[in-house]
Amino acid sequence: MVMLGAAGRDRNDMESGALHSEGRPGADAVRRIADAVRRRVLEHTLTNNGGYLSQACSSAETLATLYTRVMRLGPSQAPLVPRPFAGVPGPENPEAFSGAGYNGPRAPHLDRFVFSPVHYALVLYSLLIELGRLGAGALAAFNRDGSTVELIGAEHSPGHELTAGSLAQALSQAGGIALGRRLRGETGRVWVFMSDGEFQEGQTWEALAALAFHRLGNLGVYVDANAQQCDGAMEAVMTIEPLAERLRAFGVEVHEVDGHDPEALAVPAAGWGRGDRPLVVIARTDPCRGIDLLRARAPKLHYVRFTDRQDRAAYQRLLERLRREAA
Repeated sequence: MVMLGAAGRDRNDMESGALHSEGRPGADAVRRIADAVRRRVLEHTLTNNGGYLSQACSSAETLATLYTRVMRLGPSQAPLVPRPFAGVPGPENPEAFSGAGYNGPRAPHLDRFVFSPVHYALVLYSLLIELGRLGAGALAAFNRDGSTVELIGAEHSPGHELTAGSLAQALSQAGGIALGRRLRGETGRVWVFMSDGEFQEGQTWEALAALAFHRLGNLGVYVDANAQQCDGAMEAVMTIEPLAERLRAFGVEVHEVDGHDPEALAVPAAGWGRGDRPLVVIARTDPCRGIDLLRARAPKLHYVRFTDRQDRAAYQRLLERLRREAA
């Protein structure tokens, strides 16, 4: 686990001089966090004979960069051991809560984070554990009855602020949050993490039109563009390319970067001015990064199960090797 303090510093990086100039972890530290996330998701997938493993391969650096290099978040306000489900929000249920407390307190100057592809939930939980925002034993309650550590995250799950519902709904909700923050004069931004498959949804494009029309320059989006969706390769199901050109036509600021390069991921946010255009960073990623065994399953990478002992044993040997290399 890479424990980050209030200033986002890793003690080992402070001693080695690998810190970013603003006191945030350098690229090597971010890569170590991302590798640890992949190992944890792989271990969990083996233990439970199933998991969204390719999503960890593609998104680990993007999410780690968001939390350590891009977003301005305060310390976690939530318990290391997640609370049990207290019911859905509503006027008759004052005990209901969201998982946003793991992203720090709400304050006018702090950022808010909206997590859209909620089937990536295990990846987010694993990252929160690596950052010390969630307890190491939290995954023991994963997908159990009454637990908030759900397979498909909801508004009460650690790190989640709202229920995304069908893919693409989160971007619309984030736009409303961003507009409300601007009307209140708050300086904090709203960040959204999305998957590229969501651009096959009409609501995504309706939301983008609204973001641009309302000139929501306080909303930034990072897209895990791993070119995969549940039915296979994006280009075989329904292409969304040329994505960057289409997004620019909607009036947003667009950058395409290597989604496994923490420095490249951080640059667009650092250079994004306080203008009136939303930001979209297309992170081009590899759904098998760090776990090459997955390539034999392509293009069916959406959810991994082990169908025979030899297959499972190969992934177990890989996990043991990754652990040795990280030690």
